[in-house]
Amino acid sequence: MNKIKKIFLSFEQTFSLLFLLKWTCICLLIGLFTGSASAVFLWSLEWATNYREANLWIIALLPIAGLVIGLSYHYYGESVVKGNNLLLEEYHSPKKVIPFKMAPLVFLGTILTHLFGGSAGREGTAVQIGGAIADQFTKIFKLSNLDRKIILIAGISAGFASVFGTPLAGAIFALEVMVIGRIKFDAILPSFLAAVFANYFCDVWQISHHTHYSISTITAVSPASVLWALLAGIIFGLVSMLFSKSTHFWGKLFKKHIRYAPLRPVIGGVVIAITVYLMGTTKYIGLGVPTIVDAFNIDLNSYDFILKLLFTSFTLGAGFKGGEVTPLFFIGAALGNVLIWFIPLPMPLLAGMGFVAVFAGATNTPIACTIMGIELFGIESGVFIALACTTSYLFSGHSGIYSAQVIGSSKHIFYKKEKGLTLTDVDNLRNKN
Repeated sequence: MNKIKKIFLSFEQTFSLLFLLKWTCICLLIGLFTGSASAVFLWSLEWATNYREANLWIIALLPIAGLVIGLSYHYYGESVVKGNNLLLEEYHSPKKVIPFKMAPLVFLGTILTHLFGGSAGREGTAVQIGGAIADQFTKIFKLSNLDRKIILIAGISAGFASVFGTPLAGAIFALEVMVIGRIKFDAILPSFLAAVFANYFCDVWQISHHTHYSISTITAVSPASVLWALLAGIIFGLVSMLFSKSTHFWGKLFKKHIRYAPLRPVIGGVVIAITVYLMGTTKYIGLGVPTIVDAFNIDLNSYDFILKLLFTSFTLGAGFKGGEVTPLFFIGAALGNVLIWFIPLPMPLLAGMGFVAVFAGATNTPIACTIMGIELFGIESGVFIALACTTSYLFSGHSGIYSAQVIGSSKHIFYKKEKGLTLTDVDNLRNKN
């Protein structure tokens, strides 16, 4: 019996070595192509933002940009129009390899959205580029459905890590986002490898840079400060739920009243362009990075977070392309900035907590967001970051920006019946009731 065990153990280590070699090679390729694509994407995004801010008249052409995006997806991108949700659907119910055209379509759509004045982010684009690139290796290497699940996670990890410069958070995000409350442990090593390689190759090109944030003031951990952090987390969670529901609301509204899909971003573009003109500011369009930086240092307007929420949810609901995460950073940091009015924690700390906590609630990824907060702000604020992210996750309910997310473990004991359902299924059940 002991000899059999020894033989099995020797084979087990051999299989582990083969697994390591296999996924190191595959993830190196994913990291090379995705990291390089992210570098070009970040450079293009910076150029588009700078050009728009130097030529504000271009915002008047946002409806035309919307038409181009709408027609592109209507005639060439019907199979990939679901974006991030398509990645999740293919993970749970594999049907066919994701068409590579997802990558150039979302790249072009996002750049046009930012160039002409839409309010969107960049995470969704990077994740779709990474997922589309990675899934091509399913065909090349003739991978099984089990391996395909791993490669999709690796692609998402690579895209997220390289676009934000946070390889640890990127790896955990890809693992955590697939199923709420469940992590696929056999994908942990490939996810980390893809994230590290993609982040490395993105930096190698030296044609883009990541924004640096810092929390200059923190406070001691005490029963009182913990309770205040929990209160802040509750507020962040409720706002993240509001963002998710607002995005879905605008999307459903446009689909209901405008049957012809290419016209939706045209109408949306007209509304956004007129609104920006009347407000006389571009503060709430694009990524909003300057305001995010300001949230850590100076007092912001009390309404900044809600206006960014409305602009972004409307932009994405109308059919423009881009991600939600950087706008969620804006919303969370701006909200944390104004919570200083009644929560006695340092303003930079509240801004940092909100930065990642609203994101955690909207994507149902509290662990990844905690790691991201530590990567961006340092371990000193780690306790408060973790409290805010986990509380936000709890209070955001069974909602999120990715409607195809499957509930693997319910957030509350009273909602065990929702296990195994997608967020869309849960929403439909509640609407019927």
